[in-house]
Amino acid sequence: MKLGEKLRYLREVEGTLRGLDRELSQVEMARLIQKELGKSISQSYLSQIESGARPHLTNSTRMLLARFFKVHPGYLVDDPEGFQNELMSDLGTLEDKLDLWLVSGAERFCRDSELHLALLTIAKHADSRMCLILIGTILENPGLADRLMEVLKAPAAAAPKTRRRS
Repeated sequence: MKLGEKLRYLREVEGTLRGLDRELSQVEMARLIQKELGKSISQSYLSQIESGARPHLTNSTRMLLARFFKVHPGYLVDDPEGFQNELMSDLGTLEDKLDLWLVSGAERFCRDSELHLALLTIAKHADSRMCLILIGTILENPGLADRLMEVLKAPAAAAPKTRRRS
């Protein structure tokens, strides 16, 4: 993955983590860096990085972006040709690869505790493929996901309080 692609990916994740349901714009990112870290970076500079017109960062910019996104500074470089961040093995089954992918996704969304836990729970299930197919089937049926959430949350809200004996 190229540096520009990584920066765009991080903006997308950051927007989701901040509850925007969309990626952060370059302008929003520049403003947040100024507000949260007291340092400035221009939208045009961010655009040059993402477009590949500026393929390398200065050390100070790399450190600033790493602090903002809470990633290791070494992440903010182009990956070598042919680099894969997944474990590659002919021994692994489709299920193992799916579970690794789910765990990787859970780590990417570690700041969203509910999503993090949901992805890990699916990965730990004996048949994670079936779990994802089930989720897809639920979502294909209008209103079913909302109804299931109501039913699953209702017992917790309606559970009678137990009294302690003195």
